[in-house]
Amino acid sequence: MASGSYELSRLFLFRHGKAAWAEPGMRDFDRKLDEQGIEEATTMGRLMAARHLVPDVVICSTAARAVETLQALSTSLHLDDATRYDQNLYATDAPGYLEIAAATGSDGDVMLVGHNPMLEDAALALSREGDEAALDDLHMGFRTAALAVIRFEGNAFDFTTKTGFLETYLTPTDA
Repeated sequence: MASGSYELSRLFLFRHGKAAWAEPGMRDFDRKLDEQGIEEATTMGRLMAARHLVPDVVICSTAARAVETLQALSTSLHLDDATRYDQNLYATDAPGYLEIAAATGSDGDVMLVGHNPMLEDAALALSREGDEAALDDLHMGFRTAALAVIRFEGNAFDFTTKTGFLETYLTPTDA
């Protein structure tokens, strides 16, 4: 890389779509998306494709609702070859999410498909600056099937040590 230049990378934080209530005796981990959640994720996949928001690497929670969300996104984004699954996204905290993203070693865009409150905590901690409207929306809560895109100077290794710039915060109502 030329002297004086720098790399940019982005962290995409995506919350799973709306999940159905647990059946009696069902583990939370096994809850699937309800009809609204499938539609939300499908809509977001189309919106992301239209805005050219396609990550290079995707790490998805192994919880049923996160996997179904990613499947719905992939109908428009074709993320199968870029995807791996990590069960730790179900139970770790916000710093754990950032460690998982940083461990990819990617010099491109990384997307985590996971859960709240970890996604909201990570997004708020990383987004001290950003698009004013996006920051306002994010501060109202990280909605189901929402996407926060945070830009960093440097590569994915910096996700744990730097704050970024919130480029956008999208929800299905933005489609």
